[in-house]
Amino acid sequence: MTQADRPSGFATTQLHAGYVPGTPEYTVVPPVYQSSAYAFSSLTEAREKFALREQGYIYSRNSNPTQAVLEQRLAVLEGGVAAAAVSSGQAAVALTTFALLGRGGHVVASSQLYGGTVDLFGDTFGDFGLEVTFVDQDDFDAWRDAVRPNTRAFFAESVANPIAQVLDVASVAEIAHEAGVPLVIDNTVATPYLLRPRDFGADFVVHSATKFIGGHGSSLGGVVVDLGTFDFSAEPEKWPGLFVPHWRYGDVSLWEAFGPERAFITLVKSKFVGDLGTALSPFNAFQLITGLETLDLRIARHVDNAKTVASFLDRHPAVGVVFHPSIGTNPWKGVARTYLPKGSPSVFAFELVPSEEDAFARVERVVDALRTIRLVANIGDARTIVAHPASMTHNHMTPGQLAAAGISQATIRISVGLEEADDIVADLEQALARA
Repeated sequence: MTQADRPSGFATTQLHAGYVPGTPEYTVVPPVYQSSAYAFSSLTEAREKFALREQGYIYSRNSNPTQAVLEQRLAVLEGGVAAAAVSSGQAAVALTTFALLGRGGHVVASSQLYGGTVDLFGDTFGDFGLEVTFVDQDDFDAWRDAVRPNTRAFFAESVANPIAQVLDVASVAEIAHEAGVPLVIDNTVATPYLLRPRDFGADFVVHSATKFIGGHGSSLGGVVVDLGTFDFSAEPEKWPGLFVPHWRYGDVSLWEAFGPERAFITLVKSKFVGDLGTALSPFNAFQLITGLETLDLRIARHVDNAKTVASFLDRHPAVGVVFHPSIGTNPWKGVARTYLPKGSPSVFAFELVPSEEDAFARVERVVDALRTIRLVANIGDARTIVAHPASMTHNHMTPGQLAAAGISQATIRISVGLEEADDIVADLEQALARA
């Protein structure tokens, strides 16, 4: 009797019976590959995969089949060539910029960014010897003047969080390319349904998939998309991580081994995700895929509801200004016509009218009176939620940084959800009566 023919003991059976690795089941829905690691058919196969000479799955910190579906789907939606899914939107921003800046690099970034990104660029980057210059995203001369010999990237949000400032992507992309660097766009608020940055010259897109991609406020995740438009080979000396042979990759360069379509994402995944451990869990990837399947339907309703809510707020006597591109007096209404023909996103801010009373106290009274709308540090949820940026999501920013981002103590951010628009308006109306 061979070993294969012998009946197994209880412990062996409970570990191995009923499953053969690699068996196809032809499920319609992408399955959750809830496994930390993957079996190899031979030691030779393992050696080749670890050396990156053969593609395949090794360990879920680096890649996972469920995660791969999310990556491929978002890459196609953004018009890109490859993507890396990671543990959060913050991780997506960090790993993309780390990979581009290398050692001692410099990034020119918009002043109108999410507070966590400002913390990363303005504080943590300094701990790693990286530099940042913040500029008003509408000041094109400021973008040009900020370029240094060690500049390696421009970074901005397509629609700024929280005041919905719409970026002139094409103009900033042109300046970035004049400087020989790529433009990275955080497209979280717009999503590829409303805006594809690649169509206007951007080179990389990052998403907090936690937001509209997932859509239900249940799972963290982030995605980096290489749009395949930036020619790193034009100045290879700027990008040693891609062009200098490295012992980790068998003494060949990533560019040589993987070519222009896979080199950058391989650098992100094999080095930064692998070393820093910012892996996306298979279950979260599954939930984000499920959310992504209804993105267009949800965004269309978000947009319609947001327009209704913005119009109501614009007419309310307790509201001083509404930062939504659909409002006639909005300074970015013209830019929005070019970049957001399907409608303006549902994340925006408004301010209460000036008063002698402390602004925080007035905001607190309004926010605490809300009944349907929730006070939550998130956006892109199916539910309507609000936040007070100055004391919550952007609370680490200096007074100067808050002013540059268009945020005051009277600013309330709203992420309009999928409820009946009349119910959202009614809740705001009764709460604003307390202002």
